[in-house]
Amino acid sequence: MISGMTGYGTSDMGLGRVKGTVEIKTVNHRYLDPAYYLPSGFSSYEDKVQKIIARHLKRGRVTISIRITEKPQMTITVNKEAVKKYADIAKALAKELNLKNDFSTADLLKMPGVVEAKETYVQAVDIWPVAEKAIEKALVAVVAMRKREGRSLASDINGQLKKMTTRISQIKTRASNLLKEQKVKLTSEEYASYQKSNDINEELSRLAHHISEAKNLLKTSNGAGKQLDFIAQEMQRETNTIGSKVQDNQISAAVIALKAKVEKIREQANNVE
Repeated sequence: MISGMTGYGTSDMGLGRVKGTVEIKTVNHRYLDPAYYLPSGFSSYEDKVQKIIARHLKRGRVTISIRITEKPQMTITVNKEAVKKYADIAKALAKELNLKNDFSTADLLKMPGVVEAKETYVQAVDIWPVAEKAIEKALVAVVAMRKREGRSLASDINGQLKKMTTRISQIKTRASNLLKEQKVKLTSEEYASYQKSNDINEELSRLAHHISEAKNLLKTSNGAGKQLDFIAQEMQRETNTIGSKVQDNQISAAVIALKAKVEKIREQANNVE
């Protein structure tokens, strides 16, 4: 069964005190077009992410976001040797100059070189194994949603194809009746010329073949969107030829209806993977 190109999937990941989320969104596009929103240090993994995506999806605009939601707080270290030196100097000065030694702990912590704060960075090489699993899990959800959309698309396209078959049957019947009518009115030579110039059997046969091919494509799991669009273009061409060959109000009306169905199929083909 065909798949659509609208999908969404998310998955949580974690490694120790590091927590994160992978979110993947897809919409229709002519080709596979990924866009990345990755944490600092993950840019070197874009190629690996793309390969994972390509294993699951054939085409579509894919937005993948990896966010770190929790990580260890910054580490704070106190240089006790520096603290001792500052305290000793303060004590010595107070004694030497007969001053009040009111040098507090808070004052000590403000002195240069006493406190060092380091931000904790998440290393891509450490988090990648769990991120990879989360990407795979999110993509499974994306594929499932795209398959559900594919079932809806297949149902709609099949409905259009069924209506086209009905219109083709109407055209065949009307074309046959026109030949009978003209055979009575025209001379043998005129009738032979009319029959040749108004012969649409080939176009109707090819149109029926295209409908059969489209129905078969709807049953495939491989990317069928581009093929469906190509077949729809061929349907449009055959329909135009029928309309130009036979000048009849009933057939013209049926041709207009056929064109409308083909256009709807082409629109839906743009949503098929």
